Order: sequence, then C-alpha cells, then structure tokens
Amino acid sequence: MPRPIVAGIDGSREARAAAEWAAREALRRQRPLRLIHAGEGLPPDGSAATLPELRAPQDLAQQVLRTTAEQLTDCHPELMLTTVQVRRPPAPALISETRHAELLVLGNQGLGSVGGVLVGSVARATVGHAACPLVLVRAGFTAADERLPVHDGALVPSRDVTLAVDVAAGCEGVVEFAFREAELRRAPVRAVYVWHVPFTTAMPDPEHRAALRAEADRSLVAMLRPWREKFPQVPVRDSVLEGRPAHQVGRAARGAGLLVVGRRTRRRAVGSRTGPVAHALIHHAACPVAVVPHD
Repeated sequence: MPRPIVAGIDGSREARAAAEWAAREALRRQRPLRLIHAGEGLPPDGSAATLPELRAPQDLAQQVLRTTAEQLTDCHPELMLTTVQVRRPPAPALISETRHAELLVLGNQGLGSVGGVLVGSVARATVGHAACPLVLVRAGFTAADERLPVHDGALVPSRDVTLAVDVAAGCEGVVEFAFREAELRRAPVRAVYVWHVPFTTAMPDPEHRAALRAEADRSLVAMLRPWREKFPQVPVRDSVLEGRPAHQVGRAARGAGLLVVGRRTRRRAVGSRTGPVAHALIHHAACPVAVVPHD
C-alpha cells in the first residue's frame, strides 16, 4: 500500500488550510489522504459514555473530522480519503504517524499568536521529531497562492520552490524533495546558498571577499549539477547570497509557493531538534515550509 499524506486537524483556520494543502498534495502524488484528530477524550472502557459533558471532546473531534472530509471530497471527488480519531496527546500521536506516512501536514500560526492545539508547542514538538518530511501551512493559504497571477486574470505555472542549501552538509534527501516538488508542480527551483566571511579581528580585503564569493558559487554549481541532470525538465535558478542564512533565505522565499529546508536528525534527548535557521523560517515565512529530516 502506498504511504499516505497525513494531515493533523483541530478545527482551527490553520489546520483547515493544512488539510486543503494536503489534499492537493495527495492528488499531485497520487497518494491517499489520512486526516487525523488527536486528543485525550473518553476513557477506552467507555465508562463515561452516559455523561454528555465528558463526551463533548470526542463529539467535537468527530464533527471536525466529518466536516473537513466532506469539504475536501466536495472539492476533490477523486481524492482517496480516510479519517481517524486518536485518543492520545497530539504530539506523540502525530510523531507516531510520521513513521508510516510519506508526508505530514500541519497548520502553522507563526510567531506571537495563540490558537488551535496543533499550531504552537505541538507543531514545534512534532517538527523536531518527525520521521518523514513535515509541511507547515499558514491560515488562508489557498491553491491560487501557489501560482502567479497575471494582469488579465489568468494563472501561470506554479511559484518557485525555494530550497535552502547547505553545501557542507550535502543533504541529498532535502534537495531531492525540493526537485520532486518542483517537478510535480511544473515549477522552477530557486536554490539559495548563504555564505559569510569567517569572523576575524580584521576586515577582509576586497580580493579575499571576492575569492570567498567565487568559492561559494563553485560549491553551489557543483552540488546542483547532478540534480540538474536527474531532473532536466525542472528549471533551476541559483542564488549565492552573503549574510545571515535565516534572513537571506527568508527574503529569497518571498513570493515562493513552497520553501524547503533541512533538519538534521539528532540523537540527544534534550535541546532544540530543529536548528536555528529552520526554526526562524517556520516562524516567519509566509508560504508553506517543508522541513525535511536528514542525517
């Protein structure tokens, strides 16, 4: 059986946008869509079944699942869709789903907001431990936002897939994910590599800075060469920028349809598992952000 696209939902606007994005992605990939609502409700033995106030969380979850499924199938009759309610805390339930999913999609509320159960600490905990790529989607992001409008109202092919590149780490799985997404969307890849002058007590002279820039250009060209050959139909634009990675990648991703970043898998039990660049982009990028784990 093909691995499903999984979307976590909780009734929030962000989760609705995530479910809609996941449905489009499932159709692009020709995969089934699995909607999951996770939360602690009735005890497994059903001892509280006669108490309406204790049934409320489960009834609400079922309503959210049913309504979302109906909306998606109305828009996409060809969609293969299943729903499931899990009586577990959301983060562990979603992390467990990633072991058998091709992709997990959640709502993203960004920085400084308060809202549904799947958009704050739960989403952060999940993205740091997910075994498969995870996509975070903002409220209000629609299919139209994936394309570039023109003056007469027509739509052109999809916006760029922006890829944050770390040439030192390799990250083949991250690069392949971005190219495959671009292929599915018939979109270009914009590969962004950010370099900086190593810290010293003295400012580098212009010749040294130019040499560092030239080496960054060569590194990016060399890293992208096999992927250009593997995906010849995908247009590629490479951007070598100087500065802070999170800031420069964030600027480059303005107007993108999807931003792809890597997350190094870590064995330690404490500390951040996302990395500072991915963490900043998750909070500030307006487009969906795909976080792809790699060794």
